[in-house]
Amino acid sequence: MGKYDDIINCKRPVSGKYPQMPLENRAAQFAPFAALTGYDDAVAETARLTDKKAELSEDLRQELDRKISEITAMLDSGKKVTISAEYFEEDSLKEGGKYVTKQGMIKRVDMYRRQILFNDKSSIAIDDIASINVADFFDE
Repeated sequence: MGKYDDIINCKRPVSGKYPQMPLENRAAQFAPFAALTGYDDAVAETARLTDKKAELSEDLRQELDRKISEITAMLDSGKKVTISAEYFEEDSLKEGGKYVTKQGMIKRVDMYRRQILFNDKSSIAIDDIASINVADFFDE
């Protein structure tokens, strides 16, 4: 004879004073407890991959400089220029980053600071650009 044989087949006691808890609330009592707050976020951040910035060949660098000169000449002649540029964006949390494509109308090219400034007040460092194409241009 087992230790609990006398109660093993008894019904569960039900309170007459309190209503029964719904099943979905009862299940929440057994949900996993996060003892280390932020641990899952830290693991996810560590697992997130970043790219390294590629070194451009001298030929590609000269081609980009030529295109930027052409864009500057169009802007100087009064044309409005829209470009599509792929550039490297540094990651703020870890080493490396990712390549991003931006399309927009250029406000001006600042060769002193080596930046392309857009009408939406954003900018791209010229040294981070991997490719650039004129998407559209027209007279003001």
